Amino acid sequence: MGPHPAVAAIRLAVRHVLHDILNEHQTSSKGPRLFEQPSHERRSSPLVLVACSGGADSMALASALAFEAPKLGIRAGAVTVDHGLQAGSDLRAEEVALRLRELGLDPVDSVAVTVGREGGPEAAARDARYAALDAVALHHGATAILLGHTRDDQAETVLLGLARGSGIRSLSGMAAVSGADGRYRRPFLQVDRQTARKACMVQSLPVWDDPHNADPAYTRSRLRHEGLPALEKALGKGVVEALARTAQLSRDDADALDTWASQAETSVRDAAGLLECAKLYVLPPAVRRRILRRAAIEAGAPAGSLFARHIEEVDRLITGWRGQGVINLPGKVVAQRQGGRLVIRQG
Repeated sequence: MGPHPAVAAIRLAVRHVLHDILNEHQTSSKGPRLFEQPSHERRSSPLVLVACSGGADSMALASALAFEAPKLGIRAGAVTVDHGLQAGSDLRAEEVALRLRELGLDPVDSVAVTVGREGGPEAAARDARYAALDAVALHHGATAILLGHTRDDQAETVLLGLARGSGIRSLSGMAAVSGADGRYRRPFLQVDRQTARKACMVQSLPVWDDPHNADPAYTRSRLRHEGLPALEKALGKGVVEALARTAQLSRDDADALDTWASQAETSVRDAAGLLECAKLYVLPPAVRRRILRRAAIEAGAPAGSLFARHIEEVDRLITGWRGQGVINLPGKVVAQRQGGRLVIRQG
């Protein structure tokens, strides 16, 4: 008899991602193929880490990685991050690390971080967490870090982007592969949260439910426990699946527009590298605004603080020119029109 369907589902999702990682590793390697290496050279095989909070999603992911990685000759480890936001969080992090070692993962790191305040509590915690994960990956030379975001998380991300009035890139949700050199992988974007929890239950894996996930003070928590259930009640089942599908379709469109903008950018710059307003004007708005956004970021505007309203103001220097003055952007960046050219620079 095979594994429970929930366990089979999470293992299959991880197996697909590990095959991708292994193929990429073998393609980039100049040495012999992994399967031809003697056992004493096994250290050259890729190391894949799982980021694990101890919750059901990441524990399910850790168990699947521990099961699948050895069969492919991949080293598997883990990292848990202590955000220090709750009493006893350090002890809980050590407990999670112990469970991960019991799964056979090695190395296993427990990292404490200090969460700032910039961008709100959720954004600050996320920034601190990813900085810690990057540091651990660099320290161990890890090829990839697996993240336990599920299809439900993807649906929530799409709705949050929609509520902000963001563009199609925000509606595309989380990418299956992201970060420097494709470091972050999300195997569970097509797996629902209930499947991950069921997989933990049938494997007798203890899980920790973060009280922050049920705290109505957090936007995502309200969306998870109030917003999505209300949508499903009004529209029927299948809302989560539809939103996740929307994310993928939006990502395909956004990627195509990004490519178009990248190719068009060289044609709208003069010999000095300045953007020519007349040439920008004839481009489709979605392409033009991508070029403007990229130029602002290159000038020093933080991507996370650069919103649609900022780009729209800069865009009006091209499409609604009435002699406007300087446009102030985040990061002390300014945009202004001078002699038919658009100048975006540090103020």
